[in-house]
Amino acid sequence: MAIQDEIETRLKAALRAKDQAVLDVLRMLKSRVQERTTAKGFSGEVTDALWLEVIAAYQKQMKKAVGEYEKLGAAGAEQLAKISFEVEFCATFLPAQLSEGDLRTLVRERMEENGVTEPGQIGRLVGAVMKTHKGQVDAANVKRIAEELLGD
Repeated sequence: MAIQDEIETRLKAALRAKDQAVLDVLRMLKSRVQERTTAKGFSGEVTDALWLEVIAAYQKQMKKAVGEYEKLGAAGAEQLAKISFEVEFCATFLPAQLSEGDLRTLVRERMEENGVTEPGQIGRLVGAVMKTHKGQVDAANVKRIAEELLGD
């Protein structure tokens, strides 16, 4: 089932169940996709790739917000729970992330393939990994692991 169809199906089910948390996330995702498609310079159609891009970007934004609300302690507990739910909900649409061990192996392989031996070449390495594993890895994690491996 296409992601857009799945979103619509889940939205209708959430409306019937009066599940406000799910409704909020789905409406936000639909809104973000609408913003992208009506933005100047957009040409094409709404595809699963666009949906995945929007969902991943929203999830990443919410993950950053989790850290901020954790710092607030009890004052941010309610909002933290809401945002944590949104992060987990978005994960149901996204491809599975590589484990730390698998990511380390992948980074090592790409370092050898691309001849990366210095920290100044990490950008090229990150690009090579992201080209083949976009959506499965976080660029920041690739960079962190590469820096660790080059530092050894």
